[in-house]
Amino acid sequence: MVAARITVNGEETPISPAAPHTTALDFLRERGLTGTKEGCAEGECGACSVLVARPGTDKPTDWVAVNACLVPVAALDGQEIVTSEGLATAGAPGTPPTLHPVQEEMAVRGGSQCGYCTPGFVCSMAAEYYRPDRCAHAGEADGADPEHGPNGFDLHALSGNLCRCTGYRPIRDAAFAVGAPAEDDPLARRREQAPPEPVATAYTQGDSAFLRPGTLAEALRLLRERPDAVVVAGSTDWGVEVNIHSRRAGCVVAVDRLPELRGLRVASDHIEIGAALTLTEIERRLDGGVPLLAELFPQFASRLIRNSATLGGNLGTGSPIGDSAPVLLALEASVVLADADGEREVPLADYFTGYRRSVRRPGELIRSVRVPLPLSPVAAFHKIAKRRFDDISSVAVAFALDIEDGIVRKARIGLGGVAATPLRALAVEAALEGGPWTAETVEAAARLLRAQGTPMNDHRASAGYRSAMLGQSLRKLYARTTEAVPS
Repeated sequence: MVAARITVNGEETPISPAAPHTTALDFLRERGLTGTKEGCAEGECGACSVLVARPGTDKPTDWVAVNACLVPVAALDGQEIVTSEGLATAGAPGTPPTLHPVQEEMAVRGGSQCGYCTPGFVCSMAAEYYRPDRCAHAGEADGADPEHGPNGFDLHALSGNLCRCTGYRPIRDAAFAVGAPAEDDPLARRREQAPPEPVATAYTQGDSAFLRPGTLAEALRLLRERPDAVVVAGSTDWGVEVNIHSRRAGCVVAVDRLPELRGLRVASDHIEIGAALTLTEIERRLDGGVPLLAELFPQFASRLIRNSATLGGNLGTGSPIGDSAPVLLALEASVVLADADGEREVPLADYFTGYRRSVRRPGELIRSVRVPLPLSPVAAFHKIAKRRFDDISSVAVAFALDIEDGIVRKARIGLGGVAATPLRALAVEAALEGGPWTAETVEAAARLLRAQGTPMNDHRASAGYRSAMLGQSLRKLYARTTEAVPS
């Protein structure tokens, strides 16, 4: 097997002798690329962002910004990345490099003060700069939308980047000032060629190994042989464990590039979403086709996280505050579990068995998520958190209702943050179904919804607040569907 290598700013370099748990951030800094910074070590500040060449949607390659502090460098074996240093164009000997257009705008518009966060902002901004369909939406903003610029720039691309001293207005000004990439822009031209193919990786140092099987069958055989292995996709959860809690694993198995886990298929009676597709890929490929998921995506962490995080990973952790679970519960989704002996389909409502526990057996992987069709026409996702974006939910509520002639024919409600597991509000669903969609019905169901789960007091919210927000969520949905506040 070929030794693990990575292409950084156009130059191929071996990963060895880095330990398998070494993050891309530490790997880069040890090689003198110190523009990449560590601010939080858990994917919340964006100071570490770099660009990775990934399979594109409108072009063969997309430049995708990811958190280098979370991804193991071994996970980038065979791949191609660009850091903030690699964006500038080298000049003649003895002359300074030519700044990239994003770097130039950040400089001239005062988008940098202490400079610590600037390289991360620049990389995230560059990913949006190279988004193939960005310029197609240029001129659509009328000035009333502070989150979309006249150049088609979506400020949500920067939602995972924090600045503590400059202030965001000059950074926004820089983002809204960049034009289209020049025809001879090397990174723009790079999009026309395919990204590096995934490679099988067997990277071992000492007693630790990072393994990337080439096929799903190989992965399942490996997991049967190594039931102690930690399975990772985007590493947005495992990376935090490594950095903050100093977790180490004897064997890490990466499934993020397995083709069998990266499909998205729309059948007559369901949508099947590969467990290793990133949330950004799902969002762009569905293109609003599942409205409830379309409401979830902008509220799920940040674009930097969504560029790596997967549905399989979010469900696999079994977290009671994972934002995807309430939505998928309301959609009546199921998970397809695979092991070396075959596959089985489990309704998500039966998947969680306790705090971070599920019916998934040792050696099993989540292969895909199935969402049945048709979809309920009335849907909403309410995330209650201390910050509007890039925060952990205090409470998350998802609704999917069929309302015909003023009668609730079907109701599905998923809850997160109010029990040891995500759960369906079955009693509330039963109370709504068959009744009129009226203020009186909603008020009675809202009181019942308040009593669901076993909410706790913690630093995010009190139990009483969580219960109150459950009831308010149903009232809010009613107000939205009737354009009247229930009495």
